[in-house]
Amino acid sequence: MHSVMETLFSQLIQEIGEDVSREGLVDTPKRAASAFRFLNSGYHQSLDHVLNNAVFEADSEDMVIVKDIELYSLCEHHLLPFIGKCHVGYLPQGKVIGLSKIARIVEMYARRLQIQERLTKQIADAIQTAVNPRGVAVVVEAKHLCMMMRGVEKQNSVMTTSSMLGLFRKQSSTRAEFLDLIGRK
Repeated sequence: MHSVMETLFSQLIQEIGEDVSREGLVDTPKRAASAFRFLNSGYHQSLDHVLNNAVFEADSEDMVIVKDIELYSLCEHHLLPFIGKCHVGYLPQGKVIGLSKIARIVEMYARRLQIQERLTKQIADAIQTAVNPRGVAVVVEAKHLCMMMRGVEKQNSVMTTSSMLGLFRKQSSTRAEFLDLIGRK
């Protein structure tokens, strides 16, 4: 029994001129469908599910930063990967997020068809929703295979996007401290 997605991958392979019954390709539609489901599993998650009650009362008002969170996503324009890292900072206001949950938020939004600009904003908005901090800062740096493997074929280009909310947007000194701490002066 083949899923609709397996059938579509089989048709795609045939459309490029390959023999889907060839030994190396016999199970490819099944594997590709499974991989595609995994790479887009963020559609089946919610912020509440990802947080899993890991929001805690805290007196801390100092900046919290989790940097170098690796991410893998698919460009919604070409369905090719973009690969990079995300840096998240926030200024608590009575609540903090469990450390691993920040990485899980990044992963939830990265595992969807994306553009990097939207991904960056979604992560910032999710942190804002989760703990209502005084500010949120998110920087994403990624290499896009749609630009490396095709089109202009620029191998060393890195796209950087940022979303600054609250005090990170309003106070240049707060923003500068965050950028300094993540190594992006």
